[in-house]
Amino acid sequence: MMPGTAQFVYWQEDDMWLGYLQDYPDCWTQGMSLEELRENLLDIRISQPIPRHREIKESINVKGRCHEE
Repeated sequence: MMPGTAQFVYWQEDDMWLGYLQDYPDCWTQGMSLEELRENLLDIRISQPIPRHREIKESINVKGRCHEE
């Protein structure tokens, strides 16, 4: 990844675009368009430091897979 860039994960639900920065998966945002979502993600990135400390509390076994209805 180039300096000054951030990867993000996004998807569309109904009329909204939702997403989060890959480095900060707990900080979701949304937009009415993909461009608005990108702007909101940029605001998250530059607005204030986001804590990076995370703790693993518990592990679980997951069987099956995600699927669309």
